[in-house]
Amino acid sequence: MLPTGHSSRTASTAVSSPPDLPPPGGRCAIHQPNFFPRLTTLAKLFAADYWIVLDDVQFARRDYQHRARLAALNDPARRQWLTVPTRLADGRSTIIRDAEIVDPARARRRIRRTLQHCYGASPHWPALEPALAPVLDLIVTTGRTAAVAEASTRTLLEVLGWSGRILRSSSLPSRPGRTERLVDLAVATGATTYLCGTGGMKYLKTGLFDACGITVIPFRHSRAGVWVAGQEVSALTPLLHLGPQRLIAEFRDLEASQLGLVTNQRLRRSH
Repeated sequence: MLPTGHSSRTASTAVSSPPDLPPPGGRCAIHQPNFFPRLTTLAKLFAADYWIVLDDVQFARRDYQHRARLAALNDPARRQWLTVPTRLADGRSTIIRDAEIVDPARARRRIRRTLQHCYGASPHWPALEPALAPVLDLIVTTGRTAAVAEASTRTLLEVLGWSGRILRSSSLPSRPGRTERLVDLAVATGATTYLCGTGGMKYLKTGLFDACGITVIPFRHSRAGVWVAGQEVSALTPLLHLGPQRLIAEFRDLEASQLGLVTNQRLRRSH
């Protein structure tokens, strides 16, 4: 991971942080659980020291919480959705962590079969398949979409050697308000940097982060090479096409560019 540092900050107005939190300093990313997430999402989490899982927000069927877009290894233009069939007990107001999997045993069989069919020819599949088995087992043992989605992301991060820490928003203090809540969650980790997706930058009030001594970095990426379909296709595809080591190198290069942004922003702030 990139080096991190400690810094003092203006106190947040959130209530006191709960115990057993990470030591101060580092980078924080806040994101909903995604099922085998897109490459850009995984890269952002990989660059973070803490991933705060938004497990207490509304489930959105048009998002990636319960589905992933797979691309064929021999034809990237040939794509298909891999979906965890999900039931919302409280309708559209259902919270992510309460979303239930429909017919878990059947869902597990279908998802396993689809992954095998799509990626079984990859030379990297024999090494990855055992790591995915516990994720598929959770489909049956938990029956919860969010648990499976979070585990799928965590497994990919672990395959790439990520050593960060996962927290959940439901266990952390925060105020209402889109930016206010994100600020409080970041403060709870003691982070000095918040990695924000390009979508979040459209509404984020960065001054609230500045007031707490947290640098906001828009997490951008190239539009070339492995990143061409990075905002659309699951990270499974480049992982099984390139292998873990080459994908780690791509992520490290992206991290290095983000670190340069952090340094430049802090220099500007100090003058």
